[in-house]
Amino acid sequence: MKRIAVLVSGGGTNLQAILESERRGENPNGRVSLVVASKPGVYALTRAENFGVDTAVVARRDYADSAAFDAALLAVLQAHRIDVVVLAGFLSVLGPSVIAAYPNRILNVHPSLIPSFCGPGFYGLRVHEAALARGVKVTGATVHFVNEECDGGPILLQKAVEVRPDDTPETLQKRVMVEAEWQLLPRAVAMVCNDEV
Repeated sequence: MKRIAVLVSGGGTNLQAILESERRGENPNGRVSLVVASKPGVYALTRAENFGVDTAVVARRDYADSAAFDAALLAVLQAHRIDVVVLAGFLSVLGPSVIAAYPNRILNVHPSLIPSFCGPGFYGLRVHEAALARGVKVTGATVHFVNEECDGGPILLQKAVEVRPDDTPETLQKRVMVEAEWQLLPRAVAMVCNDEV
């Protein structure tokens, strides 16, 4: 049974999708054992507690530099004997020491079809604003392994989502979450836990 840590920064809707998938028995070889938030008080921590999952807060602002932040985060992950790390809306960039400790065992979900609208500065609503500004007719979500290049790791799964003429960044964000992110991320986590990739 692989021990999973989910790293969050906000409401935790992707975390909820992973936990519900696990409850339905869709990841028989993995269990969310820890949720780490980048700041206290985010609703994702409440979601974790509702499922009886241990939580921790490792805030970047509490550390002098990124190396100290990475060391603190790594210490928390290792103390909980984590095997797989999932970035589910985590807004802090992981440094080389964390990435090296979990080669091909850190997953990220990104709200576009990589390589479109990705890389530094593309997160949250900014991704959907850029897609609408460009006039694309199809967007979607991507789950990929994390490496040292922002949004540059190998792609595991992608799913396309139609862009509608009346979409706003908010409506598009919601549809991408419901139709793509919440389906792809739990499936990708199970694939890693099942040693399918």
